Amino acid sequence: MEKGRWGSTGLVLLGRILMSGLAGSEEAGPPIRISVVGAGEASPEEQRLAEALGRALGEAGAVVVTGGLGGVMAAASKGCVEAGGTAIGLLPGTDPSDANPWVTFPLATGLGEARNALVVRTGEAVVAVGGSWGTLSEIALARKMGHSVVILGDPPADLSLPRAKNPKEAAAWALHHAAERRKGGSAPFG
Repeated sequence: MEKGRWGSTGLVLLGRILMSGLAGSEEAGPPIRISVVGAGEASPEEQRLAEALGRALGEAGAVVVTGGLGGVMAAASKGCVEAGGTAIGLLPGTDPSDANPWVTFPLATGLGEARNALVVRTGEAVVAVGGSWGTLSEIALARKMGHSVVILGDPPADLSLPRAKNPKEAAAWALHHAAERRKGGSAPFG
């Protein structure tokens, strides 16, 4: 299916893929989904961190969920897909072709910045890589929803959240917290 053909039915199809045995073995269930949030206009260092994070998550078999555009979103998607993983892009506009070239499933929400809520709700844990106001909104929404959040790189504000030293540590942290969430366990604040 061509990237430009993903319209409103894309979300339904994506849900079926994620919940079916096609996306993960019957025993393991569907793959863990990790939201990666950060600036659309990211520094070279933030892009490096995001790409390495995406690669680690892709190698672990996780699905990376982003806002689908540039900067941190593109770098995380690139790392994930180049490692053989899947990247979902929840786009603010109505045109799926606006997605960065590494998004496997571009879903045009038409919600503008309100799509930030979908980005963090879709993931089972969140990694914030640098960022600014939009990233702060995603962090706040994620915490309000009860999602665990870890910071990688320089945060957009002084936040009382765990900080990963490197992309592999951030990936391991997010995967652990997402797995705990699936088990019905309670992840510590963060």
